[in-house]
Amino acid sequence: MVMSNETLPNAPHPLDLDLTGKVAVVTGSGRGLGLAYAAALAAAGAAAGAAVVVNDLDAGVAGAAAAAIEAAGGRAVAVAAAVGTTEAAQALVDGAVEAFGRLDVMVTNAGILRDKVLWKMTDEDFDAVVATHLRGTFTCARAAAVRMREQGEGGRLIMIGSPAGQRGNFGQTNYAAAKAGIAAMVRTWAMELAKAGITVNAVIPIAATAMTETIPAFAPYVEAMRQGAPLPDFLRKGEGFGTAEDCAALIPFLASDAAAGVTGQCVGIGGDKLALWSHPQEVAVAYADGGWRPETIAAGWAAGVGREPQTVGVPASAVPAGAAPTPAVPAPAVPGEGK
Repeated sequence: MVMSNETLPNAPHPLDLDLTGKVAVVTGSGRGLGLAYAAALAAAGAAAGAAVVVNDLDAGVAGAAAAAIEAAGGRAVAVAAAVGTTEAAQALVDGAVEAFGRLDVMVTNAGILRDKVLWKMTDEDFDAVVATHLRGTFTCARAAAVRMREQGEGGRLIMIGSPAGQRGNFGQTNYAAAKAGIAAMVRTWAMELAKAGITVNAVIPIAATAMTETIPAFAPYVEAMRQGAPLPDFLRKGEGFGTAEDCAALIPFLASDAAAGVTGQCVGIGGDKLALWSHPQEVAVAYADGGWRPETIAAGWAAGVGREPQTVGVPASAVPAGAAPTPAVPAPAVPGEGK
């Protein structure tokens, strides 16, 4: 299905997407995808979009991001905190309430990478990633849910996942485990919070960021994009790979009244592509009278439930033969950039 921004059948009423008066927290929003999410929320309104709490580990980075949003006409405050602890989560919620009086939207984007294969991954590598991604999502969602339930007006929990959590990825035991856990929590919380009118969804983004520029197939195109060249169609459409701003369009939608009936879903976005991920489910079933024994499983495996094994890993990027990025004319160097 191909949609055009010029022709929108069944378009929602503009007020359904207006976030004026809403208050959002976006963790890890000092730069990259998180900043794009925060800026999109702040701009989503006829008069003014949502007021946003910007978060980063670095107070200077958080402050600069909040200032940029305000310079563009939005409302924002900065809260410096290392996401992962109960105290940090509460500080973010308190920051929203103290600055703007309420909390309506929690976006959990903060994350780190410590990529290594299983036999080289240390306890610290594993724990650091799980603490930020999985525990950080849990603590922030819990603190937000408590506040939203107290307000009694519903709310939106938007958790950021990854294709690695849906399919696994080489060298990312910690990251894939955390992101898979986030998808499971989303499905659980959608049930638990439905009565309170709080929707819970996961966003599965693919964008040119510091976390994806190390992928060999993408690296030259990301570099060309930084120099002003557009990403080719095989990336934007075939791979669903684009800019952080491409992914950010999904956040105001999920935060809005237009998505009031959307909950418990994992939604992918990137480049020109929007996708709904399936939940894990049985794809092949067999029965044995009286139960299964090892020898009957072995005898029937290849022709039975094992006849079409499921693939693992994020599919390798398919670069068309002869495709090469076309760099734009380099912009003049800006002192301090690229460091």
